[in-house]
Amino acid sequence: MIYRRLGRSGLCVSALGLGCNTFGRDVDADGAGRIVHAALDLGVTFFDTADIYGQQRSEEYLGRALAGRRGRAVIATKVAGEVGPGPNDRGASRAHIMDGLHASLRRLGTDYVDLLQIHFWDPHAPLEETLRALDDLVRQGKVRYLGCSNFAAWQLVWALWIADRRGFAPFVSVQPEYSLLARRVEEELLPACLEFGVGVIPYFPLAAGVLTGKYREGEPAPPGTRGHRSERFAQRFATPRNLAIVRRLDAWARDRGRTVGELAIAWLLARPGVATVITGTTRVEQVQANVRATEWVLTPGEVEEVAALAPREGA
Repeated sequence: MIYRRLGRSGLCVSALGLGCNTFGRDVDADGAGRIVHAALDLGVTFFDTADIYGQQRSEEYLGRALAGRRGRAVIATKVAGEVGPGPNDRGASRAHIMDGLHASLRRLGTDYVDLLQIHFWDPHAPLEETLRALDDLVRQGKVRYLGCSNFAAWQLVWALWIADRRGFAPFVSVQPEYSLLARRVEEELLPACLEFGVGVIPYFPLAAGVLTGKYREGEPAPPGTRGHRSERFAQRFATPRNLAIVRRLDAWARDRGRTVGELAIAWLLARPGVATVITGTTRVEQVQANVRATEWVLTPGEVEEVAALAPREGA
């Protein structure tokens, strides 16, 4: 396993991270334990969850699986999503951040998290209030590093400016949707991250499974897949454009004795600024396959060749 620094911070993370959004939804506690233990044995150290995943069971299952092995893991969780019916049960206010982090610690069975991320931009909470609350948690030792998710470039830069001006702990990472089929972040967000030393943690690197090659145009989604369960899946991921791109990528990967899923992960890891790529799984075999992808190091020429096969949206 390759390990990389998260942005310009001193924190090292595995190039492949395990996304735990399937825990409590598609994977029960025992299954989560098997997946986490297999990931640890393969050198995976970065585990990404959130307080809203699996109706809050994801954190619980992850914490249970890491019992006795907590020191080997970098736990990243998120706050800001809706966790209850009350007016303060969502958002990035000081009240919700404090309550949310303490609840996450209880579910995870730990006294600190390595990376706390603001899950969504909150237009109603003053940004300085959000950042001061996060800084307080860092000073209290309950959080070690800070990040954000689903932020636009201007939102990230504004947060970095306030943190620098006030002496707050800054965001060291941002988590956007990023894959060979979703490349809009390359226009503004990635250049900002490179300029200010913010690590990029792509989610949906396999485009919810479309980049595994299991979906075919004109054919129904295979049973048991996300596309089989969701009517909106095809409208967002399994579009004619995306499936055409996957056919080209699949042929390119097969010519080199690889799978399109391995290519999708390897290509992201070759992009500047990317620290770790998080993949959600439901089986140990998927973890093993994703780890193999980290061993494929693309040349700069190959990176550009693949990018040409999957042009940005609207290009």
